[in-house]
Amino acid sequence: MTKRILVTGGTGRLGRVLVPQLLAAGHDVRVLTRSERAPEAHRWAVGDLSTGAGLGEALAGVEVIVHLATTNGRGDITATRALVDAAQASGRPHLVYLSIVGIDNHALGYYRAKVECETLIERSELPWTILRATQFHDLIAEICDAQRLLPFLAMPSKVSFQPVDVTEVAGRLVALAAGPVSRRVPDLGGPQIRAATDLARAYLRAVGRRRPVLAVPLPGKAMRDYRAGLQLAPDHKDGRITFEEFLAARGERNRSR
Repeated sequence: MTKRILVTGGTGRLGRVLVPQLLAAGHDVRVLTRSERAPEAHRWAVGDLSTGAGLGEALAGVEVIVHLATTNGRGDITATRALVDAAQASGRPHLVYLSIVGIDNHALGYYRAKVECETLIERSELPWTILRATQFHDLIAEICDAQRLLPFLAMPSKVSFQPVDVTEVAGRLVALAAGPVSRRVPDLGGPQIRAATDLARAYLRAVGRRRPVLAVPLPGKAMRDYRAGLQLAPDHKDGRITFEEFLAARGERNRSR
């Protein structure tokens, strides 16, 4: 069934993948933007999550919201509160929210903000669905990309990740947006749990570079929680695309540009 869907964060890493998938599934898609933009395959809806300005108009007639927008900090709380308030005044559409695996007791400030966003949604008068996913392949690659000029590649010691592909997260969100209100749904994790250092070596092989990988013991409560594996979903290895397959596809895209 076709739905009228508003996507926040539609121009971000995941949003750029999700919006085409929603359109391909036949949905009527609007993407929230803070300023007017040239027409595209989807429609733009002007509104500001930081102030709430324009959100009522952006939500007019919307049946589902897929909330992806993030500032990687406490701005997420302000944005989510503004969106929830506007949605409660605009027909109470189904709010689908993407969150992160293992955040409940994690010391990382960003994760604490995500927990507060979840709480705002759960305590609202809206019908809601929350999906938690593990870290994206892209995040691991970007950590490595940022060190491309160094004579080594440093990763946190005794830390593992379970990266998942954004296309698979987008696919799950398309199904949730089209489906019934489900509240907390099963987590979505990547197909493999691997040491950060192992992922770094895979990255170096993919880009054809030879340099040492250093396992660095990083201090702090957040790193303690990463070492404890709070970010992992071993019972939900639902993704199929491995980190090596992601890197190979990324390399092909870069070569074709």
